[in-house]
Amino acid sequence: MTDSLLAKIQSPQDIKDLSPNSLSKLAAEIRQRIIEVLSVNGGHLASNLGSVELTIALHHVFDSPNDKLIWDVSHQTYTHKILTGRNDRFQTIRKFKGLCGFSHPKESPYDHFLAGHAGTALSLALGVAKNRDLHHKSDHIIPIIGDATLTCGMSLEALNNVTRDLKKFILILNDNAMSISKNVGAITHILSRLLSNPTTNKIYHELDSIVSKIPSYGAMLAKQGHKITESLKNLVSPAPFFEQYGMSYVGPIDGHDIKKLVDTFQALKNTEWPVVVHVLTNKGQGMEEAIKNPITYHGAKPFDIGTGKFLPTPSSKPTFPRIFGTHILKMAEKDPHIVAVTPAMSAGSMLDDFMKKYPERCLDVGIAEGHSVTFCGGLAYGRETKVVASVYSTFLQRAFDNVFHDVCLQEIPVVFAIDRAGIAGPDGSTHNGIYDIGFLNAMPNMVITQPRNGQLLKELLESSFSWGRPAAIRYPNMATEDSTDPLRYRELGKGEVIAEGSDILIVALGHMVNTALQVREMLKEFGITCTVLDPIFVKPLDTDLLCTLLVNHKRVITIEEHSAVSGLGSILNHFLMSHGYNNLQVINFGIPETFVEHGSHAELVDEIGLTAPKICKRVIAQFSLEKTPNAHATL
Repeated sequence: MTDSLLAKIQSPQDIKDLSPNSLSKLAAEIRQRIIEVLSVNGGHLASNLGSVELTIALHHVFDSPNDKLIWDVSHQTYTHKILTGRNDRFQTIRKFKGLCGFSHPKESPYDHFLAGHAGTALSLALGVAKNRDLHHKSDHIIPIIGDATLTCGMSLEALNNVTRDLKKFILILNDNAMSISKNVGAITHILSRLLSNPTTNKIYHELDSIVSKIPSYGAMLAKQGHKITESLKNLVSPAPFFEQYGMSYVGPIDGHDIKKLVDTFQALKNTEWPVVVHVLTNKGQGMEEAIKNPITYHGAKPFDIGTGKFLPTPSSKPTFPRIFGTHILKMAEKDPHIVAVTPAMSAGSMLDDFMKKYPERCLDVGIAEGHSVTFCGGLAYGRETKVVASVYSTFLQRAFDNVFHDVCLQEIPVVFAIDRAGIAGPDGSTHNGIYDIGFLNAMPNMVITQPRNGQLLKELLESSFSWGRPAAIRYPNMATEDSTDPLRYRELGKGEVIAEGSDILIVALGHMVNTALQVREMLKEFGITCTVLDPIFVKPLDTDLLCTLLVNHKRVITIEEHSAVSGLGSILNHFLMSHGYNNLQVINFGIPETFVEHGSHAELVDEIGLTAPKICKRVIAQFSLEKTPNAHATL
């Protein structure tokens, strides 16, 4: 379109002189651009549709990147990316070698941190502000957080370190769920405007400063003034929550009214004390389906742009998380002692049905991973309650000490259902679940296991409480085989031989057993036969079975979708060295010591070298195998 505003925007400088009407028109164009691209790519839809006007207003008023916009989680930065010279590449978002779905400093100078977890923005912003002050600079520091961020303990720790003399520090609270108390009625808005008006606040702070200096009585009078002001605000506003941390409160403000946002930011631009601006936005703004279903459209799959309905998934097979959610509910129906806990991941972990049927036994504790683990430790105390801690691998990293101190050290048999274990695909480096074996293996008493398919996942879940120890069952978010066969009990630390051979022992973890079987078939064409072992348990390893197999196998390879330096390969190598297996040839296939970026699972696995053809080529070369290949053998 020749009259498109968006086509003329190459940087935030291009929107500085636009009128409120033009900014509103630009917002509509950006919203349509987001919908069009995400209908193909998928991604964080509802949150980005809700933050369009807010982002435009921030870039209109402030001088980014000199003024620092620091986004919490940063999954709502699509408008920010479009305004900062990346619109021509926006159709590549979350694609292999394309734009990241989160802020990414290597992608643009407008992005200051690579952020994918909640609760970090305020701490980062306070650090950046201190750095600014130490170097006598004058840029604005503007952290943007969501209402759910305030359920994260790290945010409260950061608030506790806000100082009253912090200048040009504006905290934006993008509230799209009214998790802070909802203000109702005309009186509340009038009082909120009066008590939170920048001018009123300025007068209040100047008077407070003057009164405090009155000899003998100043401190007392100032304290009484605080009490009167706080009493009024307590009736109508969330202001006291922030003011107890030394921040002035402004709001609530309509987050879709660009003129009001611009006017507010202009008025606050040169404040001499820290301010929180409470902005109310609607998740999914501009798309009916996303407004009605903000949770479903938070992380949207590709959808029909006309109807907003999701497109059919390419596989009819159930995913590991779906099998987990369905089966843990069946277990809970039979056993009233089973309780599940999740840190704000009930939908992704497929616990919603459990939560609806047994709300007292399926608990969402918010974005509080450390608390969720310690809470599970307390819940399972006494061993009368069978507790399942359902958590994504990448988020469990935030609860390292809690797992160690409050579960393993106490020898409490919490079962950790670790979802998204493996490469995160389009979500990229912040969400890859490829480190959990490393830190869990360091903990005495911890069991670590991974199923290769849905049937084994169900069997491990059924068996896990009988082991009497903390246990981690890790699984990826991918389609898998399921079965209605009777479930068998899985004895602690017992592996399983999937296929037998004589030349190479392949030890493959979880779903990588499928890759191992492909490797076996390819090498068979070269006259090489392989045994495929599914250890099932990474800790404890089935050492008896391994010793039996190593009698006839002098070459060993391990395959895992986990960091190679701290996963199955590392654990097996330690076993081999400590048991005197010095004459073996060993190759460990896993994820190299690098931060794996975003892309499709297939593209990333190929780049890493975890496909069957690439594994075969390396095996042939590194083991110097000289057997004559069959005529039809190809690698």
